[in-house]
Amino acid sequence: MSSDTVADRELRAKCEEFLFHTAELLDNRKLSEWHNLLTEDITYRVPIRTTRERANQAEFSDQSFHMKEDWGTLKVRTERMNNDFAWSEDPPSRTRRHVNNVRIIENDGAEVELKNNLLIFRQQGDETEPDILSMERQDTLRRTEEGFKLADRRVYLDHTIIPTNTLSIIL
Repeated sequence: MSSDTVADRELRAKCEEFLFHTAELLDNRKLSEWHNLLTEDITYRVPIRTTRERANQAEFSDQSFHMKEDWGTLKVRTERMNNDFAWSEDPPSRTRRHVNNVRIIENDGAEVELKNNLLIFRQQGDETEPDILSMERQDTLRRTEEGFKLADRRVYLDHTIIPTNTLSIIL
């Protein structure tokens, strides 16, 4: 086994730990702690999937988004979810995020680009049917003195029509 392979595995393990930690923070509704793991120049996008015939057209819109956020709007979102004004999250959703299939795409020393799959189980109130959301995320993790921070996230939902009443949770 070459040292590059060992280094790649160690880096992937560190990236996975970051993703697992952030998923746990969100599942436990520690939204301020999650927000502290974002860079101030973060871009966070959830483009709308388009249904197209097999032409050479993009599968996802570059003009329309379910979410189009930055550091400030994510701060407002996380603060609002912790107060009495988050009506769509009252009662709060119970979520379990399953992060898997983490793949490193690029590592330039300062940032790591990776892809990962996410499955979210979400239930609210006394509903009997949970929402199940499936997606691929393309993330950029930036190395900082405090460790990794999320600098960019693109979320590509597997759904054309989202199987939930609201998309108020963070993906």
